[in-house]
Amino acid sequence: MSIAPTPTTGLTRREITARATVPSRTLVTPRRPTIRRPVHDGPWQLLGRYRLIAQATDASAAILAGVLAARLRFESSIPLFYVIVSLLVPFTWIVLIYLQRGYEYRFIGTGVDEYRCVLNAGVLLFTVIAVASYAVRAELSRGYVLLAVPTTILLTLVGRNRLRWWLYRLRAQGQGMQRVIVVGRADATVSVIETLDREPHHGLVAVGACVPNVGIQVSHVHGVPVLGDPERILDAVDRTGAHVVAVVSHPDLAGQALRRLSWALEERGVELVVSPGIIEVAGPRLSIRPVAGLSLLHLERPSARGGRMILKAVLDRVLSLALVVAISPLLLLIAVAVKLDSRGPALFRQTRIGVDGREFTMLKFRSMVVDAERLRDSIRHLSEGNEILFKMKDDPRITRVGAILRRFSLDELPQLFNIIRGDMSLVGPRPPLPEEVAVYTDDAVRRLRVRPGLTGLWQVSGRSDLSWEETLRLDLRYVDNWSLALDLSILWRTVRAVVHGSGAY
Repeated sequence: MSIAPTPTTGLTRREITARATVPSRTLVTPRRPTIRRPVHDGPWQLLGRYRLIAQATDASAAILAGVLAARLRFESSIPLFYVIVSLLVPFTWIVLIYLQRGYEYRFIGTGVDEYRCVLNAGVLLFTVIAVASYAVRAELSRGYVLLAVPTTILLTLVGRNRLRWWLYRLRAQGQGMQRVIVVGRADATVSVIETLDREPHHGLVAVGACVPNVGIQVSHVHGVPVLGDPERILDAVDRTGAHVVAVVSHPDLAGQALRRLSWALEERGVELVVSPGIIEVAGPRLSIRPVAGLSLLHLERPSARGGRMILKAVLDRVLSLALVVAISPLLLLIAVAVKLDSRGPALFRQTRIGVDGREFTMLKFRSMVVDAERLRDSIRHLSEGNEILFKMKDDPRITRVGAILRRFSLDELPQLFNIIRGDMSLVGPRPPLPEEVAVYTDDAVRRLRVRPGLTGLWQVSGRSDLSWEETLRLDLRYVDNWSLALDLSILWRTVRAVVHGSGAY
């Protein structure tokens, strides 16, 4: 086993970026390891527990949904046939989720793929019940099916969400983390390490880096020890007991060399992940396309039109209309409170920019004094928002009722009418002002490819506490990767963000 070079210094990210050059050609010469990694290592034990608990909660959700549906459908005694069906559905439900890869380690505990697997399994459950009922010539009550299946899906999603927070808490305490060796140019490894540090809930922690020698000996990269150059990857893995090797931005570590590395890591039971260099693109848009013996990475275009977008628009309007009907007494109460608190109308109307740059009038409950727009110029220098957006935590223009409305985002509720009208969506980028769009860069203009949302990634990630770059990054991530599963995830997270009121001012 070789020894890493003697460290002498550490570099900041700016120094690394300035000094980074194209690395010299590196070769990976795999050798057979003397020991193999135990099968039941820490991270896999935690994920195994997660999977077992998930299977139990999924089955419990199906049982509870079946019993509830049968009880509501048959007020007196439940027929034996429906008792049998209610007992068979949980087993079928687990099998369908398994077939949709809902129990795979790479999907559980992170991203929206886990929720997408559950939703896809729900569609299959409808199909299986319909086919089975036709095959045995037994007519199942439509009321029973329409109650049991959606309730099963909903309870399963709730159970997975609770399980995920349990997993996040353990990972925040450092439990069940997969140790990662990051390989690549120093500036590229810094970006990966920063991301892993910022988002520990993914269960990955950088324990070492292998960077090419660029004429200066580096001891640490962003606080992570440098264990040698890319020729020492296998030594670094053996020394640290790493579970994952992440290769980023290293042109010489490709082709046959990368293939040999994957073989050597496979013998050690270590996973290999390779960054394609395409940032902020979710997995569903990436696929491997074999062409002439080559494995080509195919990047699908984001879906800004077509059937899925039509379905999103229909669901937006149906759910918004249902919400307006359900909370109409609350809307009336807020309107009266705004009128009694200060002079002026209950609703505030403002011109915003929507999809494809079209202007529309956005509605909100008035939370400021009537001449708030005129007074903004006099206090603009006190802004605590980011470079583009004006925000103040203690804005003197906000009324007493307005402060309460903003604290719980109740002032946004009239935007449900904008959604019904087709100007907005339940989930999407933040609706910008015309003066904000006037100073947009080419990247920022891409935010206008989809309808703005009542909530979005910006809403559940800090709202006014975010910098403009972070706000833009989140909005572009949504535009490039939106899906119905992601929308449901954001809506669920919005409830928690509103209750806590983080970044709301």
